[in-house]
Amino acid sequence: MPAPGLEAAGNITMTRTVKGPVAIVMGREQTALGALRSLSLAGIPAHVACPQGDLVSRSRWYRPTPGSPRWDGRPGPQALDALRAMPIDRAVLIPCNDDAALWASDLPYGPLAGRFLVSSSSRATLRILQDKSRFGEFLADTGIPHPRTFTIRSEADIAAIPFDDLDRVFVKPADSQKFLRTTGVKGLWARNPDEFKAIWSRLDGQHLSVIAQEYIPGGAGDHYFIDGFRDRGGVLTALFARRRVRIYPPDFGSSSYCESIPLLEVADALAGLSELLARLEYRGIFSAEFKRDARDGSFRVLEVNTRAWWYVEFATRCGINVVEMAWRDAQDMPVTSARSDYVTGSGCVNFRNDLATIFGRPPASRTPLSLAMRQWSSGYFNVFRWDDPVPGLQVAWQTIRRSLGWKLRRLFVRERRAQARPAASGPTTCEADRTRVPEPAGEGEAASLPRP
Repeated sequence: MPAPGLEAAGNITMTRTVKGPVAIVMGREQTALGALRSLSLAGIPAHVACPQGDLVSRSRWYRPTPGSPRWDGRPGPQALDALRAMPIDRAVLIPCNDDAALWASDLPYGPLAGRFLVSSSSRATLRILQDKSRFGEFLADTGIPHPRTFTIRSEADIAAIPFDDLDRVFVKPADSQKFLRTTGVKGLWARNPDEFKAIWSRLDGQHLSVIAQEYIPGGAGDHYFIDGFRDRGGVLTALFARRRVRIYPPDFGSSSYCESIPLLEVADALAGLSELLARLEYRGIFSAEFKRDARDGSFRVLEVNTRAWWYVEFATRCGINVVEMAWRDAQDMPVTSARSDYVTGSGCVNFRNDLATIFGRPPASRTPLSLAMRQWSSGYFNVFRWDDPVPGLQVAWQTIRRSLGWKLRRLFVRERRAQARPAASGPTTCEADRTRVPEPAGEGEAASLPRP
């Protein structure tokens, strides 16, 4: 396996610039960076629409969208104005978040159709996959294995949840991105109807729709992913399988380290996914997450992302470039199917989160540092690359600065508490915390109920 940031297996190299319209990566952070690098590896010239100073803007291949003012990648009426004013004859958009993908799905039917292209499913299809309430209701009418899911619109719906018949239950957002921006987490534990009701009431007051979902037993290593591309003719031209090895945060987090695996290991999951995509007449990039149920061994589909994902460049490095396929499919060009013998046994790490995963766990259940270091030295880093080092160096600097700031704040709070302790009365902070439902946290802050 290659060292971090180097070319994969000698079969992915920089190519000469191809003819055709430029691509516009519409997004930010790691996903946009991975999409930009994938386009670069395919020789496709690209611009990036992202906020000023974003991580992707540190890449050597970054070029802002032309025109003034620069488009920051946000969808909406202002985005149409920005596209209309761009001095570009023709371009292909590559959405890198749910809102962008939903907005871009309308482009083929709007005034800029033919000038700004996109490989996308219909808005109706994307809404089913992005809205977890709709997704659960859709899956209920199929034979595709999935967790038991309950749409919550009122307290009566909460009362109908069979808590005693389920392993565990958690609060899951209908709109993942909006929920994450508001609470800082992907889900919240609920141990009983009263606890669920208290959480739901607080979130409903912030206009956050949620569902109740059964928690499928198993660990991080029971999470599997099938990423790929389905073209306008309904052909699955790319399939790439991964297994999660470590996760951060522990309960409702994202992969901090994952490995590529053969498709044969997820054959049962692939059958269900193929049926799902065919029923929805899906078109475009996708990344589907499954969890193998420890009770019966079945692969239960958890969600399907409808755009590029965090580890999209990892797939490219292993021989599966779905971003290039989206660029070709948007132009109605032939899309050559990727080989099924992509690089397997290769790893990819989100270094900052993986450090937190390893050192944040009790020593008895922690991955040995020697093993982690072997994995890091032989795998890919999803941000750092030797031939494009600045984004990774920026993340390293931010991590150091944040860690020092956190330690200083802890020292300051500890000193203030020590000074105030003689005059304190009533329950301590810790005692009070044990009796309340946590307030939704601000963006980037952690908030969750204690695990049952």
